[in-house]
Amino acid sequence: MKGKKKIIITIDGWSSCGKSTLAKQMARELNYVYIDSGAMYRAITLYFLRNHIDWTRHKQVEEALKQIDLQFDYNENSLQSEIHLNQENVEYVIRDLVVAEKVSEVAAIKEVRAFAVEQQRKMGKPKGIVMDGRDIGTTVFPKAELKIFMTADTAVRIERRFKELFQKNPNTTIEEVRNNLEMRDYIDSHRDVSPLRKAEDALVLDNTNLTEKEQLDLAMKWAREKLGTGN
Repeated sequence: MKGKKKIIITIDGWSSCGKSTLAKQMARELNYVYIDSGAMYRAITLYFLRNHIDWTRHKQVEEALKQIDLQFDYNENSLQSEIHLNQENVEYVIRDLVVAEKVSEVAAIKEVRAFAVEQQRKMGKPKGIVMDGRDIGTTVFPKAELKIFMTADTAVRIERRFKELFQKNPNTTIEEVRNNLEMRDYIDSHRDVSPLRKAEDALVLDNTNLTEKEQLDLAMKWAREKLGTGN
């Protein structure tokens, strides 16, 4: 789909709803840039863990953020944009459960969110982007032309996340995954700064009983409507 008009598409929602999968697919279909905001918070968390940053201490957080450089570079082998932390490709390291267990805590810190939001807004200035996360449609790009809020039954999300992690680590248990997901849901929706919530003008995409193709078809229908390119 080609045309002069470009828009910003935001995809927010709960953990393990397939936000990144849909965002990547839409970006590919539209020839847009995909920005994984969750990867940014995971990379910051990874830096904090590696450098033993006590994120309950604001001074340590502020000093640590000054040492962090985040960039997305296109990988011709994986055919996707991957995040680099201080020139190191950490796309796969940040998916570990160790990072997943701490990312919601780190992402709730005011200074961390301000740092990430500033980076995200710079990336979105030219438009023609798809960005997924927790507060993209409410805080980062409140005037985005298309906002999607993804959700699914908790049991379905737990099963999806378990299958994903089990492939990487067969020692992963479904109880660990359930506890992690429930904890992240609570922190994401109860934090003081930019809590997870549906923007008033967001379209809800419940993919509990949808295939990947069905959810992509629905999201692309919404995108075409916003772009004025027909059905």
